[in-house]
Amino acid sequence: MKVKINSIALFGTSADPPTLGHEALLSELTKIFPKVITWASDNPDKKHQIPLLKRTQLLRILVKKISHPKLELVQELSSPRTIHTLKKAFQLWPEANFSFVIGSDLTVQVPKWLKAKSILNKATIAIAMRDGWPINDQQLEEIKKLGGQIDLLPFHIPESSSSKFRERPQEGLVPQELVPFLLEENLYGLSKIR
Repeated sequence: MKVKINSIALFGTSADPPTLGHEALLSELTKIFPKVITWASDNPDKKHQIPLLKRTQLLRILVKKISHPKLELVQELSSPRTIHTLKKAFQLWPEANFSFVIGSDLTVQVPKWLKAKSILNKATIAIAMRDGWPINDQQLEEIKKLGGQIDLLPFHIPESSSSKFRERPQEGLVPQELVPFLLEENLYGLSKIR
């Protein structure tokens, strides 16, 4: 995949909680993009188990663990609506090109985003293939019909999801650096099953 000069990868996530999949994705993005920005946000299509502040703290621990100079957590980009995030990103980096990074499981949602056409005219959609979540040509065509440019990222994310962790909390599904905070704050009931 050719990366545009001055292209910034934008990856917002529910981080409910951040998993090994999030860690793999963020690490891979730093190999492709000159700058990777992440933040925790509320997804209007999901019911979140813990408050945004706690999810932000967990994501901050993960970013610190990865500790890559190209990776930064910019929480002020957080918004339930992508269009608002993009507006803030343009204020922070007015000269940049943006790639919104999503997992293949979210491809079907893109055309339903608030002001999807406007978003797709201003940013590329970079799709990371998640094991167990194939995408089909129709999903890609829907995005292209709205004027969207798509980059299929050249790596796969291991099957590791926040929802699996929430259903059955196990330390092995999240980066070990998160475990002390999860236990200390008694999040997701992890301490009960230890």
